[in-house]
Amino acid sequence: MSRTAIIAGRGGLPAALAAALDAPLVCALDGFAPDGVAVDQVFRVERLALLLRLLEDREVDRVVFAGAVQRPRLDPALFDPQTATMVPRLLAAMQAGDDATLRAVIAIFEEAGFAVVGVQDVAPSLVPGVGLLAGAVTAQDEADAVRAMAIVAALGAVDVGQGCVVAQGLCLGVEALPGTDALLATVAGIGALRPDASRGRGVFCKAPKPGQDMRIDLPTLGVETVRLVAEAGLAGIVWQAGGVICLDLPAMQAAAAARGVFLWAR
Repeated sequence: MSRTAIIAGRGGLPAALAAALDAPLVCALDGFAPDGVAVDQVFRVERLALLLRLLEDREVDRVVFAGAVQRPRLDPALFDPQTATMVPRLLAAMQAGDDATLRAVIAIFEEAGFAVVGVQDVAPSLVPGVGLLAGAVTAQDEADAVRAMAIVAALGAVDVGQGCVVAQGLCLGVEALPGTDALLATVAGIGALRPDASRGRGVFCKAPKPGQDMRIDLPTLGVETVRLVAEAGLAGIVWQAGGVICLDLPAMQAAAAARGVFLWAR
């Protein structure tokens, strides 16, 4: 019998995945507890080998990564002998950036005999396919979406971010380390620099990085994103179909309808 472990970070995604799975083992990185779900095991990177052994003992054969984490500060005094052998590999990956770090972590789990799967593999309803899911899109919105997708692809190629805002072809902001909420707050505060809203209010765009391993670190949208997009005066949200997680899509659709915002998986 297959058993799945959720390697969890902050936010609501681990709970959504747990609801879609049969008795998953929820393991949370120390300091990054998820919302709305009981954690079976807290672990530290310095004891990663012990976590791998625990997963094997609990008859886990596949893992899915879910939730937000930041690079933890490692305490050399806490390394067990087996994990210590992984340190040079992990440190080299961390210095090379987030993508390299994620690839190294996936490789370690796979080498230990676990299948690493994506959210779309275990809960496909959380990753919508192509479709206009709320509201209506104008010709200007379509043009802004094309421009925004090109910008997000350029950002992703240099490992900067996974989102941007475009209005009438002008980039009003890009997502970087502070995240989506900070980007949308910035856009909401630059009214004097905005083009004429009567010609197109602009779009917020999300997409994975070019060449990204789709099993881990997919962009995520939720009801709060819809609220912030509306407060920023934008027409809607566009994202890469099959490449972005939507937490509670029905609630997002209801919020979008109430605020006159479109939702478009493109």
